[in-house]
Amino acid sequence: MSDTIAPTRTPKFEAHLKKRYASEKRFKALGLAAILFSVAMLAFLLVTMTLNGFGGFQRVEAKLEIDFAANPVSVPESFSSDASPVEAMRNSGLPEIIAFAAEEKFGPVVAAEISSESWREVAEKLISSPSRAQEKSSFYVPVTADLAAGYSGEGSAELQEVAAKMRDAGQLEKRLDLGFLTRADATDPQQVGIWAALKGSMLTMLVTLVLAFPIGVLAALYLEEYAPKNRWTDVIEVSINNLAAVPSIIFGLLGLAVFLTIFPNYRSAPLIGGMTLALMTMPVIVISGRNAIKAVPPSIRDGALAIGASPVQVVFHHVLPLALPGILTGTIIGMARALGETAPLLMIGMRVFIASPPDGFTSPSSVLPVQIFLWSDEIDRGFVERTSAAIIVLLVFLLVMNALAIYLRNRFEKKW
Repeated sequence: MSDTIAPTRTPKFEAHLKKRYASEKRFKALGLAAILFSVAMLAFLLVTMTLNGFGGFQRVEAKLEIDFAANPVSVPESFSSDASPVEAMRNSGLPEIIAFAAEEKFGPVVAAEISSESWREVAEKLISSPSRAQEKSSFYVPVTADLAAGYSGEGSAELQEVAAKMRDAGQLEKRLDLGFLTRADATDPQQVGIWAALKGSMLTMLVTLVLAFPIGVLAALYLEEYAPKNRWTDVIEVSINNLAAVPSIIFGLLGLAVFLTIFPNYRSAPLIGGMTLALMTMPVIVISGRNAIKAVPPSIRDGALAIGASPVQVVFHHVLPLALPGILTGTIIGMARALGETAPLLMIGMRVFIASPPDGFTSPSSVLPVQIFLWSDEIDRGFVERTSAAIIVLLVFLLVMNALAIYLRNRFEKKW
């Protein structure tokens, strides 16, 4: 029995081994640094948006006392189809009562700086609590953008002085404005809201999903499972790959030239916007769907065929359910891109001023990215804060949409 000879480590080998270990440590350190840098940038973005956008969920309001016992106003218990309760209260003289109370409380200078739309919010509070219309009550009403700027130390010196005196007297303060989430667009930053744009985004994304997802999945199934391998299918595959990289504004031009020519009365409607974004999203779904279908092991197909399943049953009962998580991943990516797009929607006219939420898929509407774009072009400081708040809402909407898609992906995920 011969003795085993231990391997000899030469100085050259030791130096090479030490160099390799050092290289691996540097690689791990660079990878960790990249992750930390990405997390730090994401945290910086979220913190900055939150700090800048928090003011967008607030507005400057004046505390106004109204004696409805001396100035009675009727709160309608029922109303006709032609007039809402709020409009009925306007006809009963509520705006004049508020203007009189403001002038009596603050004087003519400050009364002129009370928002002309403040009566609507007082009317809604009276409708929700009719007993307040029989007594002396205090209401917080919005002021104009000029007085709000004075409250922030900007604008004219006169209004800054007035705002400072009212703030010290407890008559003017910045309060949480949940109505920002329920109102529509307006010319006054004190009165703007994002519900119209948010609802428009929801309707547009729904149209996009309903059109792009089934057509994209069926196209991926056909190309991967049924289409013959020839020159024509090669041309189709190359075209789909190229469409996935086409700038989004090109799809906007296509929607302008095709969809608005066919449906000229639906300009700026969620239906046209969804159809345009569906064209942009579909190539991404087709590519991810083909990759997911291709990743299903051939043994799944062979086993299903061996026990008597037809080719159609193999595809829809075995291949598609196993490929669905990968298809949903591509759908998440495509829908997230579509949600943040502005250029194609600008091309089809979804930049119009919308003072009320859309009633349906064919009503004129705006969307959150376009609303943010339009507000960012305003010079009023109030719109700057509202823009940051709208960005936060867009990010939350994106996170909710992605979370739902990820849940569905994990729900249908199967292992083999």
